[in-house]
Amino acid sequence: MAENKAVYWGTGRRKTSVARVRLTPGTGQWTVNGREFDAFFGRSAFKSFCEQPFKVTETIGRFDVIASIHGGGVSGQAGALRHGIARALLEAGDDYRAELKRAGLLRRDPRMVERKKYGLKKARKRPQFSKR
Repeated sequence: MAENKAVYWGTGRRKTSVARVRLTPGTGQWTVNGREFDAFFGRSAFKSFCEQPFKVTETIGRFDVIASIHGGGVSGQAGALRHGIARALLEAGDDYRAELKRAGLLRRDPRMVERKKYGLKKARKRPQFSKR
């Protein structure tokens, strides 16, 4: 007879990265794209950044994190993972909402790279002006 475990889903976004996060009650193991967290990100600063939703709700070590991330760079992927974890925690318990909202973890960071315009070298950089 299979034990029915609760699974909580959350989708996080940041810049061009998208993270699909699955939280299951467990011991606090992290798996990102089939690899261990440290092997995927490499820097310990990203670990503490992504753990913020758990710190705010005081649930460190109570959930296993299984995430699938694609798009963007490392910083954007870490931000998307943090956003996805916060959204999944909302599904896990509605009493976390006030704490997560107060910490600003439920808001999707709207900052994106500005597009390049024609006639310019970058988004705003102009070619050098020549008088003659």
